[in-house]
This record gives sequence, structure tokens and C-alpha cells, in this order.
Amino acid sequence: MADKSKKKAKIKISGMHCASCALNIEKSLNNLEGVNEAQVNFNAEEANFGYDSDKIKLSEVEEAVKNAGYGVINEKATLKIGGMTCAMCVKAIEDVLSKLDGISEVNVNLASEKAYVTYNPQLVTIKDLKKAIEDLGYEYLGLEGEIQDNQEEKIREADLKGKRNRFIVAFVVSIPLMVLMYAGVMLPFNMTYFMLAVTILPFIYVSYPIFSAAYRSLQNHALNMDVMYSLGIGVAFISSILGTFNVVLTPEFMFYETALMLAGFLMLGRWLEARAKGQTGTAIKKLIGLQAKTAVIISEKDEGSVETKVSVEDLQVGDIVLVKPGERIPVDGMVVYGESYVDESMITGEPLPVLKNKGLSVVGGTINQNGVLKFRAEKIGKDTTLAQIIKLVEIAQGSKPPVQRVADKAVSYFIPTILTTALVAFIVWYFILGSSLLFGLTVLISILVVACPCALGLATPTAVTVGIGRGAELGILIKNGEALEISEKLSTILFDKTGTLTKGKPEVTDILSTEIDEKDLLEIAASVEKNSEHPLAEAIVKKAELENVELQKSTEFTSFGGKGVKAFLDDKEIIIGNRVLFEENGISLKAELEKNLLNLENEGKTAIIIGSPQKIWGIIAVADTLKETTKKAIKEIKDMNLQVAMITGDNERTATAVARQIGIERIISEVLPQDKALEVKKLQENDEIVAFVGDGINDAPALAHADVGIAIGSGTDIAIESGDIVLIKDDLMDSVAGVQLSRKVMGRIKLNIFWAFAYNAVLIPVAAGILYPTFGITFRPEYAGLAMALSSVTVVSLSLMLKRYLPPAKHNI
Repeated sequence: MADKSKKKAKIKISGMHCASCALNIEKSLNNLEGVNEAQVNFNAEEANFGYDSDKIKLSEVEEAVKNAGYGVINEKATLKIGGMTCAMCVKAIEDVLSKLDGISEVNVNLASEKAYVTYNPQLVTIKDLKKAIEDLGYEYLGLEGEIQDNQEEKIREADLKGKRNRFIVAFVVSIPLMVLMYAGVMLPFNMTYFMLAVTILPFIYVSYPIFSAAYRSLQNHALNMDVMYSLGIGVAFISSILGTFNVVLTPEFMFYETALMLAGFLMLGRWLEARAKGQTGTAIKKLIGLQAKTAVIISEKDEGSVETKVSVEDLQVGDIVLVKPGERIPVDGMVVYGESYVDESMITGEPLPVLKNKGLSVVGGTINQNGVLKFRAEKIGKDTTLAQIIKLVEIAQGSKPPVQRVADKAVSYFIPTILTTALVAFIVWYFILGSSLLFGLTVLISILVVACPCALGLATPTAVTVGIGRGAELGILIKNGEALEISEKLSTILFDKTGTLTKGKPEVTDILSTEIDEKDLLEIAASVEKNSEHPLAEAIVKKAELENVELQKSTEFTSFGGKGVKAFLDDKEIIIGNRVLFEENGISLKAELEKNLLNLENEGKTAIIIGSPQKIWGIIAVADTLKETTKKAIKEIKDMNLQVAMITGDNERTATAVARQIGIERIISEVLPQDKALEVKKLQENDEIVAFVGDGINDAPALAHADVGIAIGSGTDIAIESGDIVLIKDDLMDSVAGVQLSRKVMGRIKLNIFWAFAYNAVLIPVAAGILYPTFGITFRPEYAGLAMALSSVTVVSLSLMLKRYLPPAKHNI
């Protein structure tokens, strides 16, 4: 008989550059225990090997390839699943999918009712995933995006309607019966037979989904909440039937209305929960709603320009798209004609419209306001900024922060513990303490229906889904649950200086004239510097343009590397540069001038001297100015009891001067761009948990090495793959808001988990009768059922409150 644990596998590999790469991977794989006959084909970029599934998982093989410095090409799919009711359903689906060959990672989100799967298409197909889910007894509703929005809404509405109808039937029948029972109304017929006749059909109708789900769970050798609840209401109803016919039990065992009401409470709880869960995904629905359905393209034909309306899916890169006032821009592109203000608030969170004209980029999903624009389509379909943001948010909402492991661990022991507790409580009360059988059964039923693992299962995913969605609305893209959790534990935030704390564009800050008018000094300097491409020269020319200074034509322009320039204006020699250039030309600096130079340099500015061979006319200071929100952001971070540090390639004097303006005491200066990651590592070696805030493109290594990389963007031009948290706006206050949001979400997750544990820890002992000997208090099954229904609704409602959360850093912005 063949050993089922011996399997063959094939994985696609990226990053191989030569045959030796293939040999290295082969060696790494063959060194793994449980792997044999590994062969790597460099041309096909794939590895074929045998492995023993009892000794090693396929994900461990893939990890070995990654550790060797190469990539594994897998596919990702988001599956919509119906029929999940509690955390045990999540665990059952995750376990069965994880056992399939070719599955690298599975995350099932109870709140969004989705499974996020990373799989090897060479070994497993979507069809296999569908079969595994359906064999468990759950509904496979299709792939994300495969189901139309209106179809998905119809499925959800039908589910809500079914639950609503069931609890209405339950309460319409059970409440009058309960009133009759407690009022002691005497009827002219046998009450027990009457109650059986009245409740049996409603009970079957209301409880059918519960018993059906329990049966499927037991078929798959799993225990879930439906099993536990079925036992509770099943014991109640069967005891009533036995009592009705005097079989073992007497007519005092009447739980008909209780059993029906308990089933109604479960349906009520699940209806409320489903309604609330439907609201957790509103942020992603809003983003999807921003996508345009059609576009108008302009094509040139013999008869002239022709406008054609097409579906947005039919757009091609290079198409010229026409957008009229009030219309939504369908895809990303560059303006080729026209001028208009565009509302980008739905993407960036920036309330003021942005002026767009020829040469500027536009992004899909934004709204053209007042003019006609023609633009060339550059990114279409899944490559647009909006599509990337939607994908990122969807994946992030399906991720689990490490704190979820606590809840997952608890859930795995929860139901066996509750079943044991219920049985022990019954035995203690009836056999040891000598209570009546009626009391013992009441305790048993109450424990089975009050215990609720749902609250534990919903505690994390609902908060993550709502919190990450809220972040997207605020222009803060949090890419995974782990970033949320680490952000709460940060000790140090390290800021890159240029382009992050500062604008990254040198500007003229001071004009100090000694011999001539300031405007004349600027005119002379700019007339010469317009011949240079140096950033400092560009800053002087830009300042002149802003001041409407008319520039003269210079001649005999000469540049002296690292010192300055010379040129002639109206046959007069002009010298512009630093001390060294003037000293080499035999021009001495007066004490007053030296004092001004030192003051400017101590402020972190570059001082440029302007003069002639005979005299010095003045100084123009240029600096990379701070962003408007830099000082406020740093103060906010300090107020959060976090350490702040600045890293820069500047010399120590300039770096210290800039840091002093901002209020940063910890400075890491004269660091080359490629060495920033090493500085991050040094901080981590001192047991610091580090967030690095920098440019998403230039600071990629440092962002990757940090515990949390926060990539700061610039409007719609963002590098989405660049950090754990991506800020769409070029605003440092958003980095503060990102940390505040993370802390808030993690606080809500902990509150949810505490509530879920506390609810069960308090009410299960009460249901077991712990208060009865001292206070005579019992927990009737009806109340237990109501409490159970409200527990998970409370957790979801606490998470939904995050939808209105506005980080303090975003106030008054």
C-alpha cells in the first residue's frame, strides 16, 4: 500500500540569475529533513521535489527558498463563504484548507465571511478549495470580485430575512405561551398536549438551521457553537416531550416555550450580528463605489475627432479620455489638454480641490469640477491607484494581529470545557447535592445556551476590519494586522530629514544686502545662477521668478566645483559662492559679514556670498525649509511618550541646527542613504521597537528593516508597496494619526477580548448555580439565551464605534 505521506510537489521560483542560483536552491531543499530528490530547473524557473508531509509542511519548504534569498510565486484568492456562525467554524475551515497540498497560508475572517488563501496553482485549484469548503457543510459563494455587488447584497438580504422571520415566529408563539404558564390560566384541555401541538412546527422551523449546522459539524468531527446550542434546546424540547407522555419524566418538565424562545434568541442574536457585520465593510464598499463604470475616449478619424463611450474595462493604455465637469475620472493618466480643479478628497482626504493642467497627473475615482480635461490613460484596471488601495485594504482586513492567537487558543478549548462544565454541574446538583431533576436540567440547559465563543471569534476581525477601513478613509493605509499591534508597542520613531521633515526643495530664506537694494541683489544673483543646474542656484532663480524680477543676460559663465560661479553682467565681473572662492580671489570678509555667515549656518542654512572683485554686496541664504506640520507632529509624538530621532546625510552642524528648530535632541548625521537600514538595526539591537518614517522610494531598505515602516506619500503619487503603513498625503501629522489609530484599534481589540472572556467567566458560573446556595439566585434558560444573543452583538457594536473615531492629530486640520 502506498504511503500517503510521500508526495511530489512543484513550485515556481523568482530571483534566479544563473545556474549556480539553481544549485544553491537545490542544496537548501535537499538539506531539509523530509525533502528528497529536489531538482531546480533554471530555465523553467521551478523546483520539483518529493517530500514527506508527516515530517515537513510545504510552507516550510517555501520558507527555505525565501531564506536562501529567492522568491516563491504563489497566487492569492479571496473566497466568499456562507454558513459560518462562530469562531469554531473559522477554525474548522482554516484547518481543512491548510491540510490541502499547495496551501501556504489561510486566514478566515468571521466578520467579513471571507477566506484569504495563498496557494500554489500547480498543486491545488479553486475547485479543490470549493469542494473542501462544501464537504465541511458550508456554502462556497464564489471568488471575491466574481460575485456582482447587487448579487452579494441579495444573498445577504435573503440571509437576514430568513433569520428575522425565524425569530419573529419564535417570539410570536413562545411569549403568549409563557404568559399563559406564569399567569396560571386554566384551559378546558390538557395544557401539555396543547403546548406540544402549538410549538412543534415553529420549533422545527426556527431551530432547523441550528441542528443542521450542528450535524454537519459532528460529521466533520468538530465541535462548534451550534453543537452546544443544539444540545441545550434539544434537551429542553425532548425533556418536555418525555414529560408530556410521562416517559421517565413528569409533566412538570415543561420547557416547550423555553426551547422555542432560546432558538429565537439565537436567531435574533445572529440577525443583529449579521446586520452589524454588514456595516464593518462600508469603507471598502465606498472605495469600490468610487470606480467609474464608463469612459469617453477621443479618437481621430477622417471626419475629425470622434467621441466614443466605452466600458472602463475596455480602456487601453494610451487612450485619450475626455472628462467633463462633474464627471468621475475613470483611470490614472496625464493631462494633455485643458485646465480644471479636481476633487481628490476621496483618495487623499485633502478637502481643497487641486488644479490640474497639461503635464499633471490625474487619478481614477476623483471628480473633475469645473473645466474640461483630456488626459492620456497610463494605468488601467488593477494597476490604478484606487484598485491598488482597494486590494491593499481587502488583504489587510483579512490579516490577523498576533493578539488573535490568544483568542484562537481559547476557542479551541472552549466548547469541550463548556460541555464538561455543564455535565459536571448537572451531576453535582442532582447526584451529589440532591436537587430535583428539574433544577439539574435547568442548570444544564442554561450553561449550554449562555456560553458564547462567538464574541471571542468576532473580537479581533471586526475591530481590524473597521479600523483599517477607517484608516483608508483618513488617507492612512495600514497593510496588515501585525503593523497594528507593533505600532502600539513602539518606543522610538526615526524620521528621515530630507523630504520627510523638510520639503526636500531648497528655498531662499534670507536676503541680507549691504551695499545695494535687496531686489537688485536678487536680480544680479539670479541672472548669473540661471546658467547653473545646481539645486541652490535653482532656488535663487525660483525666488526671483516669484518676486517678478526681470533677469539680465550674463556672459562668460564659469563654474568652480564646490565653491561657486563667476560671470559678467554689463561688462562687470560678478562672483557668487562661498568663503573659499572669495578668499582665492583676494577678497577679505569683514567681521560683520563673518558674523552673519555664522548665524545663518548655525540655523542650518547655506549662505551664498554675492559680490565683485572690488566689494561684497550681500548674502543670500538658502535652506531646505521645514514642512508646515513638522514641529507640531514632533510635539504630538513626544506627548505620546515616544522617543524621536532624526537621520540625515547632512554634516553635524547643519543637522543639529535643523533638529534644534524642530525640537529633536537625538540626531544621527552624515549617514549615506544605503546605510540608513544599518542605523535602524543598531537601534533595534538596543531593544528599541522602531518605526521609520521616510520616502517610500528612496528609503525602501530602512522602511523594510524597521519594525514598522511608515512611507509618506505625496497626494495620489504613492508607492503602495513601500511600507507597513502608507500615508497618501505628504503630511507628517498623518504619521502621528497612524500610530494613534493603531493604538485605538488595538485598545478596542483588547476591550473586545476582555468583554468576551469576562462575559463567559461571569455568566457561566451564575448559570451553573453558584449564587443559588447563598442568594437563591438562578439563571433561567430564557435569560441565558438573551445574554448569549447580546454578547456577540456588543463586541461588534464596540468595533463599529471605530467608524467615527478621529485621531487627535487629525483634529482642527
